[in-house]
Amino acid sequence: MNREIFRTYDIRGIASIDLTDEVVERIGKSYGTFLPETAKRIGIGRDIRLSSDNIERNFVKGLLSTGKNVLDFGVIPTPLLYFAVHRYNLDGGVVITGSHNPKEYNGFKMLVGKDTIYGNRIQDIRRIAEESIFHLGKGNYEKQDIVEEYIDALMDRVVFGEKKPRIIFDAGNGTAGPIVEGLYSKLPFDFEILYGEPDGSFPNHLPDPTIPEYLTALIEKVRGKKADIGIAFDGDADRIGAIDEMGRIIWGDKLLAIFADALLVNRPGAKVICEVKCSNGLIEYVREKGGIPIMWKTGHSLIKAKMKEVGAPLAGEMSGHMFFGDNYYGFDDAIFASLRLVELLSHTQKPLSHLVDRIPSYFATPEIRVECPDKEKFDVVKEVKEIFKKDYDIIDIDGVRVSFSDGWGLLRASNTQPVLVLRFEANSKDALKRIKSKFLLLLKRYPFIKI
Repeated sequence: MNREIFRTYDIRGIASIDLTDEVVERIGKSYGTFLPETAKRIGIGRDIRLSSDNIERNFVKGLLSTGKNVLDFGVIPTPLLYFAVHRYNLDGGVVITGSHNPKEYNGFKMLVGKDTIYGNRIQDIRRIAEESIFHLGKGNYEKQDIVEEYIDALMDRVVFGEKKPRIIFDAGNGTAGPIVEGLYSKLPFDFEILYGEPDGSFPNHLPDPTIPEYLTALIEKVRGKKADIGIAFDGDADRIGAIDEMGRIIWGDKLLAIFADALLVNRPGAKVICEVKCSNGLIEYVREKGGIPIMWKTGHSLIKAKMKEVGAPLAGEMSGHMFFGDNYYGFDDAIFASLRLVELLSHTQKPLSHLVDRIPSYFATPEIRVECPDKEKFDVVKEVKEIFKKDYDIIDIDGVRVSFSDGWGLLRASNTQPVLVLRFEANSKDALKRIKSKFLLLLKRYPFIKI
């Protein structure tokens, strides 16, 4: 069993190599053994990847053998599994998904009760799997449909204004399409869905709204149809991407700022959590609107835990994970995020571009990903941090974010892939170039990093 599949936020690997039938069944047994004795009812769902059905079958086989009862919700987006755990007060849940990774990948996002398993607790599951000492029992299996209940619950949480925005969706052939169709068909909006049919071969593009080239068709359709907004989903619909009426991509920090603006009208002084890749413009905007910005580590599991710890009603990431705790459960749900965004637009005659342009903007790079072996990446970040901290103010809650007089630079190790993640922002193009060069110059010292 490949130890590297047990990552910070979830378990993830190549389906035909890392996630063999035997390994998957063992992970199911390990999860069942890891759960408290009192945990009896476990929800499970899967995405539409070609390997997901077989992986679920073997995982459930292992889980049932530990005496846990399984409620199978079938092919659903990740947030529907989270919703089911909350709505039915289940003792845990697992969704089998490769999220936005290449089609040969798959994995598991797991919960104990309503809390996502991450960090050391995922390593506990690995240790149980390696020791192969499992609880024994005979659980019951049943199927359950949650979709209509979920759609009704979402509709109960929004109140629309007079404006009727025209919407183009791109479901990327992931799990979102049928749910979005069912939800928005009940609403008074003109909408169209690109690539709505679930297809695990992803014939059009990978469902990842952080990659600009995957948004090309959506941008063209928004412009061509003169739509008010374009909305994209990742494969398991826990991350949202957005396009304004001009065809511009709205990155996660700008989206979070828009949501924060609306929230803070009714919740002045509320805490808003962002992650280390987010812009200074977001932080300034939240403060300007009377909120308290809190910067935290990247990762949906880590953000949810921080929200719970500090009582924040809103959080978000550059990657498009948006978390609503004001009138929802606090987990990342891109379908609900789309509804909140449409609700917001329905109450203003201003275009989406106007809401975006109110947020302070600086010169910034997109997220830069540089290949680096898993066994080396954390040491590289540590060494670079030690160099910078001698002369600059740094934030080291997740990698190292270095503050300069005219901008900042970030280096962190990805928790899901063998890569280093960099991002830079500055007050001018020259400053951006200078800050970026400082980081890349340091990384060129390492022969195993190709820049």
